[in-house]
Amino acid sequence: MIKAIIFDLNGVFIQSRMLSDRFAEDFKIPSDKFLPALKGIMAQVRLPNANDLYSYWQPYFFDWKINLSKQEFYDYWFKTETDIPEMLELAENMKKQGLKIFILSNNLRERTHFYEETFSFLKTLPEKGYYSWQTGFVKPDERAYKLILEENDLKPEECLYFDDSEKNVEVANSLGIKSYKFENLEKLKEQLRQNNL
Repeated sequence: MIKAIIFDLNGVFIQSRMLSDRFAEDFKIPSDKFLPALKGIMAQVRLPNANDLYSYWQPYFFDWKINLSKQEFYDYWFKTETDIPEMLELAENMKKQGLKIFILSNNLRERTHFYEETFSFLKTLPEKGYYSWQTGFVKPDERAYKLILEENDLKPEECLYFDDSEKNVEVANSLGIKSYKFENLEKLKEQLRQNNL
């Protein structure tokens, strides 16, 4: 019997334009320059004890001749992100049916703090949010999934998992958690029906 549903956060409940597209458009930094920088920085800031996010970007901004203060950069990045009301409504309905909702997210301290101040559903919808910068486990690390199971006395077969990353879904499936790649709301509803939810 399904007792809990684990969701990724970005791309499932929260959406935004790709940061690389925005930098290409607004600052004329091509994606082949921007994406390696983003990848390298994210690998560090998603972990506990990372330095201030802005400090990792400063050398790039200097090199690219971009004049953004710390607050301007955080506002530029985070304030374009919006929640998806239809997804929230669906998850709220599942919670009313007695299912436990968890968030499992590879995320960084500064953005998580912004989300918690901005998106009230994060205080009421999930039983708990598991963020990599707090746990130290970055998906697709198996320990990210096992931590939720162990802390909440759940068996893999009692959970469903939705993520917009194929690799994260594959790893969760290998642990016995029935997992699906999130594509859109209608597909998710169909996958829930397949599990009698």
